[in-house]
Amino acid sequence: MGTVHVLDNYYLIITLLITVAYQLFFFSIAFSFKFDKFTDFAGGTNFIVLAIITLALSGTRDNARNIVASVFIMLWGARLSGFLLFRILKTGKDDRFDDKRDKFWSFLGFWVFQMLWVWTVSLPVTILNSPNVAQFAQPKFGTGRDIAGVILYSIGLIMESVSDIQKYRFRTAHGSDGAVCDVGFFAWTRHPNYFGEIIIQFAIFMIAVSPAANGYVHGGAYVALYASIVGPFFLTALLMFLSGLPLSERPGAKKRYEKGNRWPEYERYLHRTSILIPFPPQLYEKMPVFLKRTIFLEFPMYVFDPAKHADQGKVQATSAEEGRTRPSDEEGLRS
Repeated sequence: MGTVHVLDNYYLIITLLITVAYQLFFFSIAFSFKFDKFTDFAGGTNFIVLAIITLALSGTRDNARNIVASVFIMLWGARLSGFLLFRILKTGKDDRFDDKRDKFWSFLGFWVFQMLWVWTVSLPVTILNSPNVAQFAQPKFGTGRDIAGVILYSIGLIMESVSDIQKYRFRTAHGSDGAVCDVGFFAWTRHPNYFGEIIIQFAIFMIAVSPAANGYVHGGAYVALYASIVGPFFLTALLMFLSGLPLSERPGAKKRYEKGNRWPEYERYLHRTSILIPFPPQLYEKMPVFLKRTIFLEFPMYVFDPAKHADQGKVQATSAEEGRTRPSDEEGLRS
């Protein structure tokens, strides 16, 4: 069976329609029954659905590159959705939706954004499997980019998978005692799971773009393959500027400081550990602030300064409750 053409020659419309329908189906269940368990599961499994459908429709469904790229995003989606489902079943509910669960439009807004996330991040695989790319001869799998992509994907998947397990086991062992998770990959980066996820998506793009990079694909298909890099860039921007680091870095430090929850220990961890890019803590601790704020991506928006960002009323209340006076920390984090 040859290529199956559906709506457009890049499978953009059909994948969008499938994604919208898939997410609205789970949204209707989540909103009707006030049920959080399937929210992240719906996101991760949506990647699997799109990869299977576009590969099945593709004229290059037997090509090793198409199979590898499709399986890679399916494997990532299955692992992510499986772990998040396991975690939510253990915790019982998703605190992200406490102020949205009963508000139709606010809750729907999250699901609409999830639609955009799935559809955009899937673009490298979607376009690789599309008719406009499949019409050209394909380079044999095993180019330098293919090999680099497979290696990077393996590193990213290991980092993301292992770090998720390490953090889950650490939290299970320590409960709510406020201990700082600095074990395993977390000794080298504060967010190894985010770093692994970013590497995974750029690795898939590297594999998907090989037909264009090696001169086999031309015209609009050439442009489309390279343009699909918007997928990994979108994921990176999401983690760095919207739902990842901004929600965990300064708010997390602020919460610890105001509650007096092992703040000195956590402050030292912040000084010694790279925010995203893995790096030896002994070297990172001595690194100039300028390099931390630029090359290592620890932008000022992530940094917590007690003098500027802490609610001193909460600090005083915590000190009074503990029956001690909390030393002032006007200097904050300067490195």
